Amino acid sequence: MTMRSVCHETGLFLSHQAVFCVFRRPVIIDFDRVLCYISTSNVHMQRDMHTDSSRQDERFMREALREAGKARQQQEVPIGAVLVKDGEILARGYNSSITLHDPSAHAEIMVLRQAGQQVGNYRLTDTELYVTLEPCIMCMGALIQARIARLVFGAYDPRTGAAGSVFDFAGSDTLNHRFDVRGGVLEKECGFLLQDFFEQKRTMRRDGRVG
Repeated sequence: MTMRSVCHETGLFLSHQAVFCVFRRPVIIDFDRVLCYISTSNVHMQRDMHTDSSRQDERFMREALREAGKARQQQEVPIGAVLVKDGEILARGYNSSITLHDPSAHAEIMVLRQAGQQVGNYRLTDTELYVTLEPCIMCMGALIQARIARLVFGAYDPRTGAAGSVFDFAGSDTLNHRFDVRGGVLEKECGFLLQDFFEQKRTMRRDGRVG
């Protein structure tokens, strides 16, 4: 087979350059260039999809940050969360353990409770949770029970994080549900909010004020 093949009538030969017959006239197509174009197009398409996904993640994380701000106003640890389905926010919540005297009232739990009541089901399939801090063991357990599809968090928690930092509940083969996880979205903003909150608390204690 030669590098350039010619087809007549209905014949077809393929090599690095291929020839197709159109109305009985030979048409030469350079497959190297075609494949290169297709490959380049796929790269651009993947980049566009990744960019769109990143923008959406940042948009919803900013909504979670707004919820975290509400927690801080109530002197709660500033962690906020939103639950999203089909690109729309289904539920919002923030840490309320101190206010409600409830150790389980983390932002994630508050969101799951609200969403469950709204949809009338404790299973929250095809949803995405955005939270400003990597979830703890308790919250990861609740997310597994709710059957969420994806978790996106802001700051990593190297002490109690259960989405990869200390434990990896989302990817455990021993559990009956797994979901995708993306961490570090607006990590600086989420981390700063927590750091500033605890620094203020320490300053108040040093000054003898109630913190």
